[in-house]
Amino acid sequence: MTAHGPVAGPEAAGGAPPVLTVDALSKTYPLPGGGRLTAADAIGFTVPRGGSLGIVGESGSGKTTVARMLVGLVRPDAGTVTVDGRARPARPARGRAARLARAREIQMVFQDPYVSLDPRLTGRQCLLTALRLHGASGAAAEEKAERLLGQVGLGSREGAARPHALSGGQRQRLAIARALAVEPRVLVLDEAVAALDVSIQAQILQLLGEVRRETGVALVFVSHDLAVVRHITEATLVMRRGTVVEQGPTRSVLAAPVTPYTRALLAAVPRPGWDPAAALRAAAPDTP
Repeated sequence: MTAHGPVAGPEAAGGAPPVLTVDALSKTYPLPGGGRLTAADAIGFTVPRGGSLGIVGESGSGKTTVARMLVGLVRPDAGTVTVDGRARPARPARGRAARLARAREIQMVFQDPYVSLDPRLTGRQCLLTALRLHGASGAAAEEKAERLLGQVGLGSREGAARPHALSGGQRQRLAIARALAVEPRVLVLDEAVAALDVSIQAQILQLLGEVRRETGVALVFVSHDLAVVRHITEATLVMRRGTVVEQGPTRSVLAAPVTPYTRALLAAVPRPGWDPAAALRAAAPDTP
């Protein structure tokens, strides 16, 4: 693999182990005509406590498969995901207590908030349901629900509304609040701002930065938007056809990429004087 080097863990900065360690994570799927499609091949990286990692690549690169393996929605064929020094079993233990403990390690925010929001519940009820599931009750749960709403910039009116009555940005804020309700160590965001207007994207990105500083949660940000990744992450991992082709500090990867594929991704970003034909040539199928 050609790269700037492995994504730096926190050891160099302070000696504490990373909050998230991914080692040799792999996943294949059977093809209708025979053979198998490699969605992820020996993916590895670390994320320090309170750190932020971007996973980028074109559609079909495998980045969403990696995100879903992190949270347990897809079972890996091989490899390990370790949170706070504890390996998450490939076959999760059964039972309510085990599921809740697993949920407190990693939470996910999807591109479409409706995936995680119950349309029958108001924003406040959605948060209270999550809090009570994890042991909070009574006035303590009510107080924390109000605090979470305020933390993501939602007021009492939004808290009393059901998801269909909220804007796209408000629904995404509520989804973030719901994920934060269980105080996860890691928050995985899969194209979480892709469907939002640019101005709303900026608001959500600012919110995520504030949440990270306030709570210490680590972010894994999966996106095809390099401008978003540049803004919110400290390290970046570039995927193509299920493999990592480049990784390192975001500033280095996006300012001075060492692989033709990463350079092709950057060439495809519209900007003043942008030449679509040149971008298509850079993204030719035989780009190594």
